[in-house]
Amino acid sequence: MMNPQHLAAFATIIRAGSISKAAIQLGCGKSLLSRQLAKLEEDLGARLIQRSTRRLTLTEIGEQVLHEAQRIDTALANIEQMAGQHQQEVKGRLRVTCPMPAVARLVPVMTEFCQRYPQIDFALQVEDRLVDLIADQIDVAIRVAHLDDSNLIARKLVDSQRILCASPGYLAKAGNPVVAEDLAQHACLLYINAGRVNDEWTLLQSGEMKKVRVSSHFQSNNGIALVTAACSGAGILLIDRLIVSKHLKSGELVPVLDNYQLPSGSPVYAVYPARDWLALKTATFVAFLQERLFTGV
Repeated sequence: MMNPQHLAAFATIIRAGSISKAAIQLGCGKSLLSRQLAKLEEDLGARLIQRSTRRLTLTEIGEQVLHEAQRIDTALANIEQMAGQHQQEVKGRLRVTCPMPAVARLVPVMTEFCQRYPQIDFALQVEDRLVDLIADQIDVAIRVAHLDDSNLIARKLVDSQRILCASPGYLAKAGNPVVAEDLAQHACLLYINAGRVNDEWTLLQSGEMKKVRVSSHFQSNNGIALVTAACSGAGILLIDRLIVSKHLKSGELVPVLDNYQLPSGSPVYAVYPARDWLALKTATFVAFLQERLFTGV
């Protein structure tokens, strides 16, 4: 009798693009997956994959089997999730991805989650690119962005507040701005997006909007680079508070013009694939994020 786990392993190998990558995703040995694939081909009496040193190519029957194997893979995942819901135990491997700026906030919360649910094992993938959650078998992604419509489920965690900040060293040298217009006389650190420089900053006070054109000797399309420059005393930075939260706590950076309000930054979401059954570990972790992760951002 054909083993359905071998079909699920076959689907994972094709999704990953190689047996090595599939083994990493499944947390098993490459040799075990190779044996499972060989046994599946033996049971079917047909070769499913043409192997080469660079890639795997499906045979004609392999394409047909893959279609059915993907359905079985989904069914097995749903059955596993149903069993987990029935057992009411938060356990298993939880694959999470997040952008670099969120790492400092996310890791302590993951540690706290593990302490509360000791049968959880985390695999954290730090990526600034948008990861394909289905292909990479990700359970939850943290995304700091306005999201396009997709077949993913998104749970909004918070609207990230923005902040003006600078190092104490810079302010000791250049002086502390008192009103919004003073920013025009300061060195400012500017974000570049698709070739456009954000050199007009908007501030609010008592319902009145102020737009200030600022100048800069340092620009970047990377938030971490701008934060590093600010900590080095290069100027005043306008950025999401999420990215500089630890620097504010340590005193490396201090708020500037904090009697003004700033427009909200990018919203922060927890995103996960849409499934008929949501794994208890995923649902519990997302709820935990909503409760703990961005409190006080």
